[in-house]
Amino acid sequence: MVDPVLITQAGGVMYVTLNRPEVKNAMNFAMVDALMAAFEAAETDDSVRVMVMRGANGVFCAGGDLKDFSAGGKNADDIAIGNRRFGTLMERAQRFPKLLVTFVRGAAMGGGFGLVCVSDIAIAEDSCRFGMPEVTLGLIPAQIAPFVRARIGLTETRKLALTGEIITGKKAKKLGLVHHSEPTVEAMDHRLLKLLEQARKAAPGAVAATKKLLMDMGETVTPDTLDDAAKQFAISLRHEGAEGTRAFVEKRPPSWVEGDA
Repeated sequence: MVDPVLITQAGGVMYVTLNRPEVKNAMNFAMVDALMAAFEAAETDDSVRVMVMRGANGVFCAGGDLKDFSAGGKNADDIAIGNRRFGTLMERAQRFPKLLVTFVRGAAMGGGFGLVCVSDIAIAEDSCRFGMPEVTLGLIPAQIAPFVRARIGLTETRKLALTGEIITGKKAKKLGLVHHSEPTVEAMDHRLLKLLEQARKAAPGAVAATKKLLMDMGETVTPDTLDDAAKQFAISLRHEGAEGTRAFVEKRPPSWVEGDA
């Protein structure tokens, strides 16, 4: 049996490759479970600083494998439970305490579109196709809709979700769905290398705390939000911040950068 997800590690980076090329890396339950396991492994491995998610054979992900997702049972409750499994994966990815990068080529449809929306940084090919085609199949983008809205706002989400429109990587960048859109895979590789070089300068604990702070924030700033941020700042200053500020004064790299050398 072919592994639905391939994993390699190098230089503090876990590379996770969606590996069902015969169906353009459409997600089935086995892939969802394998991705959950990958997040757990990366989260508990202190040597992993960044996860890069990509797809085999030049395609990121064609969406959900509808045959698999509808095979769990004939009644609505069983189907809902199966659908919710993917939402659990999205929640896990959203809360992943390390840097999550998506490297998006070919297509990112449905669930693949959703995975891009929960990544911290997305690098796409100009010609890559993005979309939520669920309504054209008589379905709804149930689990991804909240994450897409959080990424690009209600207005643009309505336009894409209610029409099933397909957009390119260039358009995805204009919408803020992806951060970088490149003309070739070579340019994407170069962009990724520069990104990883910059990411290694960030303290692991500070990244985790900052990401949690951002994810916990509502749309309105409240005194509680600022109170919690102040407490987290004080904690960081006593730990990694002490080393970081000392290294700055001494004009040397901090320990987390030296450790990668």
